[in-house]
Amino acid sequence: MQLDQVKAVITGGASGLGHAVAQHLVAQGAKVALFDVNEEKGQQAAQALGNAARFYRTDVTSEEGVTANVAAAREAMGGLNVVMNCAGILGAGRVLGKEGPMALSQFQATVMVNLVGSFNVAKAGAALMQSNEAGEDGERGVIINTASVAAYEGQIGQAAYSASKGGVVGMTLPMARELARFGIRVATIAPGIFWTPMVDGMPPQVQESLGASIPFPSRLGKPEEFAQTVAFILGNRYINGETIRLDGAVRLQPK
Repeated sequence: MQLDQVKAVITGGASGLGHAVAQHLVAQGAKVALFDVNEEKGQQAAQALGNAARFYRTDVTSEEGVTANVAAAREAMGGLNVVMNCAGILGAGRVLGKEGPMALSQFQATVMVNLVGSFNVAKAGAALMQSNEAGEDGERGVIINTASVAAYEGQIGQAAYSASKGGVVGMTLPMARELARFGIRVATIAPGIFWTPMVDGMPPQVQESLGASIPFPSRLGKPEEFAQTVAFILGNRYINGETIRLDGAVRLQPK
């Protein structure tokens, strides 16, 4: 898929990795629809990107809301051929914390946003992309999800987060196999420790410690490196059903 032909829905598109993807795609001539719960940041992000971007306030856990916004985005962009799921929450907390066991609602909320939300947007996008005109190799669309290295070696306090991201990894292959008959590819990126608004708020010594824990390059990942990986997946049709670790060879320690 040529990047200047991309018409993408990007969840979590108002900031962090999602916004970096939007910036990279728009710079290559694509059109993007930013889905985010933050109205103010979303409007600002879309305005900064220019006429190629639109913002839709979206709760990814709402089936009705997502279906409506995906349809509206396709109408506004004149098509839809990419879904990029970047929306997510940390949901950090110990199973048995100082205040007692983790509230089940906290675990449920993390899984709902990170896993159920990703599935919700993916299936809404696939439902529309299946009717696209087939391109080269019969391709009609691409779905890219965001997992995490925590899906593989979650740390203490990440039971909910790791479960949600492990679910994203787990659904990648079966979804790719099912949607193959429609010419829709599905892939996932599992990023390591990246510069995001969350990391920006950490003390400098913590940031330095995080960077030092990464074998090579011994630094945090740059959002543009994530965006470049997205562009690579979009351009290489043989990438399908795969989760790509993007982490500088880091392996998370227990804590």
